[in-house]
Amino acid sequence: MKILHTADWHLGKKLGDFPRLEEQKEVLDELCQIADAQNVDVILIAGDLFDIPLPSNDANQLFLKTLQRLSKNGSRPVIAIAGNHDSAQYIANFSVWGSELGIFLLGYPNDKLPKLKLENGLEILRSEEGFLELMMPSWECPLRLLLTPYANELRLKTYFSLDNQEQELREFLQDLWQTQAESYLDEKGINILMGHFFVMKKGEKQPKESDDEKSILVGSAQPIYTENFPANIQYVALGHLHRYHSVVKEPFPIVYSGSLLAYSFSEAFQKKYVVLLDAKPANKKEVLNYEKIELTGCKELKRKTFSKVEEAIEWLNQDQASQKPSLIELTIETDNFLSAADAQLLYAAHKGIVGTIIPRIKGQNNELESEMDYSRNIGDLFVDFFKKQNNGQQPNQEIMQLFEEVRNGSTE
Repeated sequence: MKILHTADWHLGKKLGDFPRLEEQKEVLDELCQIADAQNVDVILIAGDLFDIPLPSNDANQLFLKTLQRLSKNGSRPVIAIAGNHDSAQYIANFSVWGSELGIFLLGYPNDKLPKLKLENGLEILRSEEGFLELMMPSWECPLRLLLTPYANELRLKTYFSLDNQEQELREFLQDLWQTQAESYLDEKGINILMGHFFVMKKGEKQPKESDDEKSILVGSAQPIYTENFPANIQYVALGHLHRYHSVVKEPFPIVYSGSLLAYSFSEAFQKKYVVLLDAKPANKKEVLNYEKIELTGCKELKRKTFSKVEEAIEWLNQDQASQKPSLIELTIETDNFLSAADAQLLYAAHKGIVGTIIPRIKGQNNELESEMDYSRNIGDLFVDFFKKQNNGQQPNQEIMQLFEEVRNGSTE
């Protein structure tokens, strides 16, 4: 059975004020082409389907159309769970619509989908809270899925009516998964766990999350350890981290597929992937093979620094003329405040300068005294104030001229 693992689509997300929906369309088209070219049997989407709880209509339409395309009219099951950026209820509301198309969506950890059998033979053999067993006529064995959408610690314990409120999240999940595994998993099927949370090896230092990965360690919640998963799982499909990351390979792979696009400049130069699994029933005693497949449709994010506006414009023109122009965070090191004319030239040279240009004074640490000497003349005080507000940069001639006009009560 071939299974495609993806996550962290963040549909509708912007980079600053720069929309990314067209990029998302392009990369999702690429993902669909990969699924078809590789003859994938099942699609797993491990959370953060949208970027905000109530997405725009455009983001919503892209989501629904992509799921329908991936499902191939129900002949290829698609299973998706909510992440910490998603509204659990919003995702759960699609479950009735999706089930008839072979698209199974879970918003809450205790969601239970009704059994069904479609005309093409796709069947939910068993369904319990956080568990799904699927079968298709063309498969040699059923697919068993332990499904854990995101929920913070308090809500998770509430969903499952946990009496001991002091029990740590990871201990609770370990007990829950172990109970599910003992009840539903055996060696006659393919056994996979999908979740949206932070996983690490016990004793290792927690890695820094990117700018756009909202911390998933909510309240007193702790990271999940690799040792907390049940032994008879064959693969753990994770969402939350935006970079591809194989946490461990043994005794079974625990893998973050990473995000669809680079969503912040802290992810600049990261390549993006989906993960393709080649799974066999557990009784075959074969190692589950998996490979990452690069997504090439996303634009590269670049951070560039220049000391001269002319050099920046030359580089921007070259990048804009390339086959796939980048999205750029630009820093100009200058002693004087960047003039409106220079800023206009920079933005005219490239359509992908994101947000505002970051001016930085050359050769200084931009730390100024917090107190000002108010006995000095008003012109000097204005210069000091301007420097404090603009990273130590001197006001240019245009700004000083405007100041003098305001000071003298003239706007001519």
